[in-house]
Amino acid sequence: MVARIGSGNKDFDDFLNGGYEDNIVTMLYGGPGTGKTNICLMTAAQVSKQKKVIFIDTEGSFSPDRFKQLCPDYNNCLNNIFILCPIDFEEQRGSLKKLKELVEKKDIGIIIVDSIVMLYRLEIGKTKDIQNTNRQLGLQISYLSEIARKKSIPILITNQIYKDFEDKTKINIVGGDILKYWSKCLIELRKLEDNKRVAILKKHRSQAENKKFYFEIIDKGIKKIEEK
Repeated sequence: MVARIGSGNKDFDDFLNGGYEDNIVTMLYGGPGTGKTNICLMTAAQVSKQKKVIFIDTEGSFSPDRFKQLCPDYNNCLNNIFILCPIDFEEQRGSLKKLKELVEKKDIGIIIVDSIVMLYRLEIGKTKDIQNTNRQLGLQISYLSEIARKKSIPILITNQIYKDFEDKTKINIVGGDILKYWSKCLIELRKLEDNKRVAILKKHRSQAENKKFYFEIIDKGIKKIEEK
């Protein structure tokens, strides 16, 4: 039976059929301000109450002030979080290599990467060897998947999107099929009007596709709102 870990919000856990599955990669993707980092921080706050959390922050998105809002037991929980802050794609690869040592020595509850593609996009913009950069991204996500499967540690990553030049209604995930293949749970986040957002389940092993969860961001995390 697949074990699950809570996100920090019961309604969001119900949306995921009990929480994040512990042996797969779950990917949150969407545009700016859709709630990706908030969900990651909320999850980190929840898991760090009892276990260690590895948070790979490629965007400078880990806000201690926001984390304090989400976690009443701020000081104790923060001590359970290992934050790695790579500044380029090569350092990101090095951070992922450190995971092998950390997962062997520590009781890791979840690994979070926010985001998996920020430094990849910067590398693509300056390199001539795009094929090798894509290969490195593939190796990184496959390594994360291997950790999830072998160590039963849930992996939560965030990703960015871009619009198709020919079809403006089509949304593409940065990294494309490489990241789609290795991520066994895909959740698209969209920002609506009046601070409302929606999470859409695009891929899940035990849930119907396109299932929706409407929510708003509040001080304590997120709050479910009913669809009208």
